[in-house]
Amino acid sequence: MTIRVLLADDQALLRSAFRVLVDSEPDMEIVGEASDGAEAVRLAREERADVVLMDIRMPGTDGLAATRLISADPGLTHVRVVMLTTFEVDEYVVQSLRAGASGFLGKGAEPDELLNAIRVAASGEALLSPVATKGLIAKFLAQGDGDDGRDPARAERLDALTGREREVLVQVAGGHSNDEIAERLEVSPLTVKTHVNRAMAKLGARDRAQLVVIAYESGLVRPRVE
Repeated sequence: MTIRVLLADDQALLRSAFRVLVDSEPDMEIVGEASDGAEAVRLAREERADVVLMDIRMPGTDGLAATRLISADPGLTHVRVVMLTTFEVDEYVVQSLRAGASGFLGKGAEPDELLNAIRVAASGEALLSPVATKGLIAKFLAQGDGDDGRDPARAERLDALTGREREVLVQVAGGHSNDEIAERLEVSPLTVKTHVNRAMAKLGARDRAQLVVIAYESGLVRPRVE
């Protein structure tokens, strides 16, 4: 299956570079380019994009607002958004994940990292986790309102999870893959995947990125700022 990729960035030169890179891969193609968030949302619908590479800062409708619109659209539930940021330490990263993005990547990432990010997002199997991701989530949730970013409503929703689903959620929040979790909990990867999918359904999460944020916001996992 060919992964349909949409580019959303106000810098034409950057879009051109990404297009050359992505179109050089046999399993993916660029289906559109947008210079602002509103155009990105429209093209995501029209071109049936699988993955949107979304710049956070754009004129007009920015990447954060566009991600919220895509996440809230029932017709775009299959679309995965990868946020692109100039600086990996960026206060908008957690807001992006909360808005529905599957993860983020620094614009300075190596070509192979970008291509892998597209494939991972398209698979829906794992959170894009550059080294800084987990630390950023912890850092900005900890700096929320002085309460470790805990959301009482989300804490109550955890009551719907089984004990094993909670264990798996903690491992997901730690950035571990299904195979790693399976080894840690001494179960099969398929069993882990089942628990992850059930947790996502019960918590209303689009993907693993959302599970990580929920784990921190609910207080299940405590932010640690080094």
